[in-house]
Amino acid sequence: MSALLIGIALGNLAWGIPLDQEYEYTGTFLGLLHPYALVVGVMVVALFMMHGAIYMLIKSEGELHDIIRGWINKLILFFIICYVLLTSLTLGLVPHMTELLRANPILFSVAVLSFLAIINIPREVHHGRDYRAFFSSCAAMAGLMALFGLGMYPNLIISNPIVENSLNIYNAASSQKTLWIIFIIALIGMPLVLSYTVSVYWIFRGKVKLGPMSY
Repeated sequence: MSALLIGIALGNLAWGIPLDQEYEYTGTFLGLLHPYALVVGVMVVALFMMHGAIYMLIKSEGELHDIIRGWINKLILFFIICYVLLTSLTLGLVPHMTELLRANPILFSVAVLSFLAIINIPREVHHGRDYRAFFSSCAAMAGLMALFGLGMYPNLIISNPIVENSLNIYNAASSQKTLWIIFIIALIGMPLVLSYTVSVYWIFRGKVKLGPMSY
């Protein structure tokens, strides 16, 4: 459910929502559930299902591993269908999400790398290289998030139909002093967060094994 809600929110950000001159939402709840937002929501669910299943392949063994192996191709196919559908809808109905890429052809490399990462997932799964499939899935997620960011830039929330009421990185920014403080905190905090994340994954590396001490 969380993945679906995240996807619907992203879909609305890309499509645009009605904002007034005070940047307040003027629409209704049902207005957020339009087809494009729902397709984005389903695509995000499909992505998380595929990614989670690949991770479970890495962490499981025995009968559970075999069951997940039987699911994985269907989940990959489901994601690819959603990906192709969403890409087609975006190109046809939300052209502003590709304006920056058209203006800067070098940025198409992000789309190409994302596509290559996606098509490499079933290849690695087919050959039983689950770790490589997982890293390809991570790269695909990073690429899709990068494409979304490039499509939105410089907007944070697009106002539809009055584009002039959009929130962007300029009219929604904090003061320079606040931005510098946040930047310094990020410089200090991010290495700590990354170190903690790496250490946790290292500690819990390998297969999950059931034994007398399992719970």
